[in-house]
Amino acid sequence: MTTRIARILLPLLAIGALFAAVYVRRYPAETTAEGAYLRLAKHLELGQPELAFSYLEVDARDASYVMARARTDALARVRASFPADEARTFAESYGALATGDEGPRAFARYAEPRGWLRRLAKDVSPIDHIEAEGDRATVVTRKGTRYPFHRDRDGRYGLTSFTAELVAQAKQAVRDLEVIERSAADYERRRAGEPAK
Repeated sequence: MTTRIARILLPLLAIGALFAAVYVRRYPAETTAEGAYLRLAKHLELGQPELAFSYLEVDARDASYVMARARTDALARVRASFPADEARTFAESYGALATGDEGPRAFARYAEPRGWLRRLAKDVSPIDHIEAEGDRATVVTRKGTRYPFHRDRDGRYGLTSFTAELVAQAKQAVRDLEVIERSAADYERRRAGEPAK
């Protein structure tokens, strides 16, 4: 009986090992610029910007979460306190980026109309070499495209190309929320018959 099971299982195990060897791509660790680039490239090729998000540097990821939360809070405040026509107009222009706590989705929605993802996906090519200095590394592809990476506090490398703009947008979203809070309070006071401040 054991021989019979072995005759059935051994070919299946051999096929499984062959499948794993051929189809499962091994990547360098995420703690290397090469590993981060290859994973980023894979997700871009597969059209998965939310998964590519993991390979942005921490400051860019954090900014995406802040932007998503602030815009969601602003939209909720507008809907609760602003006149209906203003709330509708605001929701049309601001609502797409109000994704709750979903930083990856906010990044994808912000990046798409700016062409960031298309540009990255178009430029992805095999690595020619890596220039590293301290916590910074630049992946240079065979096409000559240079991708800047930074080793973050979590030990992983993340793409830095979009950090400055995402951080600026997060700060803007927080400032917008502050203005909306004041305006909403004014609308609420007017409805209650009190003078606006």
